[in-house]
Amino acid sequence: MRRPILGHALHVLAAFVVSAASVAQAQDKGTRADVYGFVMLDMGYQAKANDPLWFDVVRPTKLPASDGQFGEDGHWFSGVRQSRLGVKTFTPTKLGELQTTFEFELFGVGVDAGQTTFRLRHAYGELGRFGAGQTWSPFMDIDVFPNSIEYWGPNGMVFFRNVQFRWMPIQGDTRLTVALERPGASGDQGNYSAEIEAEGVQARFPAPDLSAEYRRAIRRGYIEVAGIVRRIEWDDTVPGGADLSGETTGWGINVSSNIKLPRLHANDVARLQFVYGEGIQNYMNDATVDIGVDDTGPVIEGVALPMFGFVAFFDHTWNDKWTSSAGYSLLDIDNSSGQSASAFHRGHYALGNLLYYPVPRVMMGAEFQWGRRENNTDGFESDDYRIQFSARYNFSHSLGGQ
Repeated sequence: MRRPILGHALHVLAAFVVSAASVAQAQDKGTRADVYGFVMLDMGYQAKANDPLWFDVVRPTKLPASDGQFGEDGHWFSGVRQSRLGVKTFTPTKLGELQTTFEFELFGVGVDAGQTTFRLRHAYGELGRFGAGQTWSPFMDIDVFPNSIEYWGPNGMVFFRNVQFRWMPIQGDTRLTVALERPGASGDQGNYSAEIEAEGVQARFPAPDLSAEYRRAIRRGYIEVAGIVRRIEWDDTVPGGADLSGETTGWGINVSSNIKLPRLHANDVARLQFVYGEGIQNYMNDATVDIGVDDTGPVIEGVALPMFGFVAFFDHTWNDKWTSSAGYSLLDIDNSSGQSASAFHRGHYALGNLLYYPVPRVMMGAEFQWGRRENNTDGFESDDYRIQFSARYNFSHSLGGQ
């Protein structure tokens, strides 16, 4: 049974009370706490259909894999699940400034998919050249995310908040980060799901994922190169019969950039990314499994699935009250021979918007969104068309400091 939202709210409020009390006690020592967030309404019309647990986002992996899988077309959606609450603290120490971030939103995933419920985004601390907790993976580049109102974002983007310990030997506009991250992966047993489940194959991760990024500042933005390597193993826990145990190495390279285009407006920027790898799907914003079944040899074995993703968006500022964003993203997975004909193969994502800022901290606007799913080998495709309207009200307040 899911914990009621009131229970989540009480836990979060209690945590913030404790944080506020700690700040109050430390104010005379120079600690500053910034409480921030926003309230956001999303509503709109979907011309097609998708998995109802993901009613208010565009995710090609959640589009129908067959005719009528999610019922008839045409849905109105509304929600406040993007709303956010966070606190950041800044404390001077003899080793440098201690920074912490504790942030939640209301968008349920996993067992809470489809729910409006508190979900942890960041629980992270940093002192000097070291950081620990849950925050953006160094393998991703959050600055590639466009100025859009659709929550989930480009499907071909690397996007993952992960538990990690990181070292930052170079900091600033040009930076270098290396991290040990919590491992994890999933597999598709494909055409052999019944047989493999009966054999009791279990995943095992003997080492953390190793990721790194290097960002080089240039005159009109930056260029970033990130990489990741990971060990994935699986054990056949049932003795006798065919041994389905195996292992593989996942890896990936992510190249991204923000390029300022001041000829039209000083704030105009192109956001670009290209990623390629094998067995890194759980680091992607909208992908399926990391491991698939290969049955081309004498025995069935698991293999890391190759994939690539692409993001190209342009954010334009018309004036101090109007902005627009438009672009396209792609994710392509090279399916294994043992995956089903209806397995996810390729996803497309695109949008364009017009956003209005009547006063500081207030945004409202409209956005057209499109997504497409392509299956593995059966030739089936499904599309998603939406028009979304959103309003966002930001807030922030600082406590303490000098």
